[in-house]
Amino acid sequence: MSTPPTAASTHIGRQALTWAIKIIVSGGLLYWLFSREDTDFASILATVRAASPGWLLIALAIYFVVLLISTWRWQRFLSAQHIDLPFGRLVSTYLVATFFNNFLPSNVGGDVVRITDTAKAAKSKTLAAMIVLVDRGIGLLGLGFLAAVGASLTAWVSPTLGPVGPGILWLGLSVAIAGVAWAVWMPHGVGALLRPLRTLHQEWVGERIEQLMTALHKFRSAPMALVAGFGASVLVQGLLVGFYAAIAHALHFDIPIAYLAVVVPINFIVQMLPVSVGGLGVRESTFVLYLKPFGVAPQSALTLSLTSWILIVLFSLSGAVAYLVRKK
Repeated sequence: MSTPPTAASTHIGRQALTWAIKIIVSGGLLYWLFSREDTDFASILATVRAASPGWLLIALAIYFVVLLISTWRWQRFLSAQHIDLPFGRLVSTYLVATFFNNFLPSNVGGDVVRITDTAKAAKSKTLAAMIVLVDRGIGLLGLGFLAAVGASLTAWVSPTLGPVGPGILWLGLSVAIAGVAWAVWMPHGVGALLRPLRTLHQEWVGERIEQLMTALHKFRSAPMALVAGFGASVLVQGLLVGFYAAIAHALHFDIPIAYLAVVVPINFIVQMLPVSVGGLGVRESTFVLYLKPFGVAPQSALTLSLTSWILIVLFSLSGAVAYLVRKK
């Protein structure tokens, strides 16, 4: 008689299937991109080798400023919950988190680092996790706002900007902002909505719901923290557009920044779909799809996407250094 599968083996099987699908999607998309008649791998390598080092350094500097502003936003949310931590320590944590996001199979590894580093000061892992989730959520609102604005301003260039147009972006942003506003101003409503979950584990779930409501009450008492966080998120997304614009200059591509203001935010939104390995293939396909209506050659779009990914990975290695210094 065969033994029934255990919960652990079933979980491992599901993970293996998930990763197999992601590898197939990423590999398939990359194969399709590189097998196109208008794509030449040797030309891509030659373009990257001829890139301007000065502009690449400017791009890295912009990315570092993005990290500093993101850290400041996170610090504001911590302060709203009466958790005071030095900015330098949070920068180090964010660097380490960036490294883990780029070199672990899942991009939640960086969130685990941030939660672990602030749990002691927060006196609760649950609260530390909630703050990271709020930071992520407000960051997504800034991303959606810039994507919607960019798509609206440039929609006249091409009526079909791909599957995600300005109408969908504005609708999604409006729903998200309304949901956040409701949660902050009506914490008890959130508690009532989550109350049925107590049936899973009365004490444990009930305690987490109470912590969530307490955190929402504190954010309600400090609304400027959320407003400032949203402004910082919009600024971060604008700087990321500048990051890609600097790389385009380095590669000697004539791509107007207005076009990048559409593609870059939408690209980050599409990458959130859990269908690929680190966004590989999906990211490059998005650049090709959205830049082609603007007259950008698919090979140029592909080169820009791959070069930006390489720079981000290289930058994240500084997180490995920060991690080793902290361990020492």
